[in-house]
This record gives sequence, structure tokens and C-alpha cells, in this order.
Amino acid sequence: MKPLKIRRPLLATATISITALLAAGCGASTMAGTTAATNPTPTPSGSPASQVPSAIRSNGTLIVAADATYAPNEFIGPDGKTVVGMDADMAKAIGQELGLKVTMVNATFDTIIPGLVSGKYDLGMSSFTDTKAREKVVNFVTYFIAGTSFYVKSSGGPPITSLGDLCGHTVAAEKGTTQQADVTAQAAKCQANGKAPVTLQVYNDQNAVNLALSSGRAQVAMADSPVAAYQVRQSHGTFKLSGPPYGTAPYGVAIPKDSGMTEPVLAAVKKVMADGTYMKILKKWGVQEGAISNPAINVGH
Repeated sequence: MKPLKIRRPLLATATISITALLAAGCGASTMAGTTAATNPTPTPSGSPASQVPSAIRSNGTLIVAADATYAPNEFIGPDGKTVVGMDADMAKAIGQELGLKVTMVNATFDTIIPGLVSGKYDLGMSSFTDTKAREKVVNFVTYFIAGTSFYVKSSGGPPITSLGDLCGHTVAAEKGTTQQADVTAQAAKCQANGKAPVTLQVYNDQNAVNLALSSGRAQVAMADSPVAAYQVRQSHGTFKLSGPPYGTAPYGVAIPKDSGMTEPVLAAVKKVMADGTYMKILKKWGVQEGAISNPAINVGH
């Protein structure tokens, strides 16, 4: 399964329909073995903190946006207000390497990239799939791998194992996600092939997607694979996964293009991986299967 920041003018590339570029968590078909095999931009010398632009260093704080409805990657903690999860912990670890305090902000997914472009946020860490379309608006530093999964009601749920099985079913997905884009494309294929139509229900957050499934308004829900697996575990038998994940692709930290923060963030991610903090975070949230070993800049498909 998001926005952007005020330190630079809106780029000409941002006139591309940003809504269309926000398609959520995963979607591109990049295999784990090739996702971050090369780093097209060498990391500058010096500590990550020394690479932070002076304007950001003097401010002392990174504003990091996340759609906190996507557990275990990002969600609201027990106090009812704090953003917690894998991405929140990664953001704090990156901030520590950069010598900056991190403030996590809860925002709906489809507003995060526009917020980065406008300068409202410094970084977006919200299960963003690194895609070529999104790279036209922001930069990405990869740090994780995930796919998309289907989940249905354990009792009476349809046997969905691929996008082609969605014909004739009602499907719930979060607004701005790759899941929404995938179902929209599949609906056109169903129609072109004379099959029963797909009814797509789009919701502002993943909590609403889950409610649509549990209430029976939708027959199928979709989310990034670690998120779908977590929702199934938390449902205590109400939901079950249906079929294998598809579309394995890299997550990336979303960064405003002209902020000067792309290389520092890459250096910080590398440090967090090298000192063991990275795997501790992934294991804490039970998502270690998505670990990568070589973060890179803009390797989306």
C-alpha cells in the first residue's frame, strides 16, 4: 500500500495526473532477486548526516507521512494517535542516522505524493511501490519487497487465485493503490472477453476495505502481501488468504526530487541495514520475508 513536501516548486512532471500515479503498495512485477541488484547512483562519501542539506539540517526535523491504516507496516498505536509499524520504525532509524528528529504524520495514501510535491512533507514512508510512473514525480530509495494478495471471508468466500478470477465479483481496494489500478485494468479485460463484470469498490483507507469485506459489501479485498497476511491473522478466522501473492516489487522511501535528500536517505538506509537495526525492525513486525540487502535509487518498473 501515499504524499510530498514544500521545499521546492511544483515540478512540470507533477502535472501528470498525480492521482493516476499514486496506485498504492505493490504492482510492478519485479522479482526479489533483481529488485535492488544495482545502485544507479553511488553514495557520496561521508556520514549520512553530513550529506543532509543545510536547510533541512538547521530545521532539525523530518516530517514523514504515512497512511496509518496499513498494519503492520503503518497504523495507529494503542494510544490512539501515534503512528507505529515497520515504516515508522524505519523512518526513525533513518532519521537517527541523518541526525534528525522524525515526526510521523497520518495522511490518506493518495494525498502523500502531492504533499511531498507541495513541500508539506519531507518523506513518504507508506508501503509505496517504486514504479516508473511515480518516479516522474518523486524519487525512491528502496528498502523492502512485497507483492499483492487477495483475501476473502473464510466462510463462503470465492476461490480467487489471480486477477482473472475477479470477473463477476465485487472487489474492495484502497484509493490510489496499485490494487485499484490492477482491478480497473482487469475489469476492462473481463468486459472485452465477454465475461461477467468486476464491481470495484474504492475506499479512502484499508480499514474501510476490511469493513466492506466483513460486512459482505465486497466479496474480495486486496492489499500488499504483508498487510493482507496481517489482516487475516487479526481477523481470528473471519478472513483467509486466497491464492498466492502476485506482482512482487520494491517499496521505496518517497522523496521530493529537488530536496537534496535522496542520496542521504540512501546512505542512511545502508547504515541501518549494515548495523543490524533493519532486520530487528522487520522481525519485530513479522515481515522479515520482505528484506532486501542492496537498497537503490529509482529501480521501479
